[in-house]
Amino acid sequence: MKRILVTGGAGFLGSFLCEKLLAEKNNEVISLDNYFSGHKKNIEHLLANPRFEAIRHDVTQPIHLEIDEIYNFACPASPIHYQHNPVHTIKTCVMGAINMLELARNVKAKIIQASTSEIYGDPLVHPQNEEYFGNVNTMGTRSCYDEGKRVAETLFHDYRQQYGVEIKIIRIFNTYGPRMAIKDGRVVSNFIVQALKGEDISIYGDGKQTRSFCYVDDLIEGVINFMNLDSKEFGPINLGNPDEFTILELAKKIIELTNSKSKIIFKDLPQNDPMQRKPVIKKAERLINFSPKIDLEAGLKKTIKYFTEL
Repeated sequence: MKRILVTGGAGFLGSFLCEKLLAEKNNEVISLDNYFSGHKKNIEHLLANPRFEAIRHDVTQPIHLEIDEIYNFACPASPIHYQHNPVHTIKTCVMGAINMLELARNVKAKIIQASTSEIYGDPLVHPQNEEYFGNVNTMGTRSCYDEGKRVAETLFHDYRQQYGVEIKIIRIFNTYGPRMAIKDGRVVSNFIVQALKGEDISIYGDGKQTRSFCYVDDLIEGVINFMNLDSKEFGPINLGNPDEFTILELAKKIIELTNSKSKIIFKDLPQNDPMQRKPVIKKAERLINFSPKIDLEAGLKKTIKYFTEL
């Protein structure tokens, strides 16, 4: 039996991770969350499981638990949330990484870091592979998140080199699906909510900027498979769907799938908003046979159904 800690376990991705790990009968799972951007309702259905435990805790504070594996997913990931308290965001990224790495070091646990495509910034290289160092502003509105995640990657690498901690690093590209927060500011949930209400759909910039959208089930499968990989390969590896769409294409597709009367309006582009985003996933394909199965239309239908039923 493995005891597994998921930080940010009540969040969008963390809750799916807890659920998937519990589906394996030999796992005990602990969710650690301060509920700043996570929600108890995301894990309510797991609380009756005797192999599941939920702890309210902020990863900026140390904690000691007897565990075998750590999935470090604690950090607000949407601009609205991580820009609300930028100092705490960077503390979560950096101090949270240190505290979880110290825990892993002390109990000899394996640990995986949920990094992000945002470490590439507004990329000058397209598509983005793991060897690209990125183009990130250290003093912009997004810097608390982007730079925090970059420092966390450095910490993971240094703990591996200096202390022999068994680490893995994944870089997550735009992921969507059920349990996204209604007001989290991410483009898929924003557009779906606006379309269902018949409100104007707000596009920032001219809508020609691109994103690659990965459905949550595909992402979670890749995360767990990389953690379970026996190889000494620690990453970083990109995890995402390489199918690329403009934001305008996304908005039109959501209007079509919701039969909405919404109109598209254009607003000023936020500071340092990336113009292009597409992962090279050859490394993940080679190491864990990663291949997203759910296309954008199928994933959007599942996500729209979730928001319709709220």
